[in-house]
Amino acid sequence: MAEDYKPVPLPDWVDRPDDEIAARAHEFRAEMARRHTIREFSTRPVARGVIEDCIATAGLAPSGANHQPWHFVAIADPGVKAKIREAAEKEEERFYAGAAGDEWLSALEPIGTGVSKPHLEVAPWLIVVFAQRWGLREDGSRYKHYYVPESVGIASGFLIAALHRAGLSALTHTPNPMKFLTEICGRPEHEKPIMIVAVGHPADDATVPEKALKKKPLGEISTFMDK
Repeated sequence: MAEDYKPVPLPDWVDRPDDEIAARAHEFRAEMARRHTIREFSTRPVARGVIEDCIATAGLAPSGANHQPWHFVAIADPGVKAKIREAAEKEEERFYAGAAGDEWLSALEPIGTGVSKPHLEVAPWLIVVFAQRWGLREDGSRYKHYYVPESVGIASGFLIAALHRAGLSALTHTPNPMKFLTEICGRPEHEKPIMIVAVGHPADDATVPEKALKKKPLGEISTFMDK
């Protein structure tokens, strides 16, 4: 066993009765069923402390070797948001002009997406999620990260759930390619931008695509082997 392995007693555990466990699971399922992705945001401000708490929650996610290979850049500066929108729409123009292919564009039609991305300026916050390809020691030498896509994906799920739990709406946006985000956000070369999460309150006239309300039933997304 490695010399630096030092187990400590499990902290913070609450032993709950079975009926409470079932109730909490059902309650959280119902809470997350009320989460909807929107594209029309209100200009109503969101306090920085709320965003800090939600990002801190994302940072609690499990990760390969506990290396926590992620970085979140939270942006409220209107000038920076405008730069991101301009760059993202340039990539979207290429995407919708043919780079995506007919099958992909056909799949997006019921969702109602397009080149214009006003939410990138209207939403009070943009959170850009970066995945760290490798880590850096204090002396500048590299060390390997493990299960980076999986780890960052889990952390992003924590973030989206935390934002919803706080009472906010969010939209995940993945322009392709996204290298412009590295430059605009001033991040180092070993960090790869994964997504932009627009965050705020829904506009009074916010809508959602009808197709987005249709979720696969439990029987289609799961298999139980308990007999």
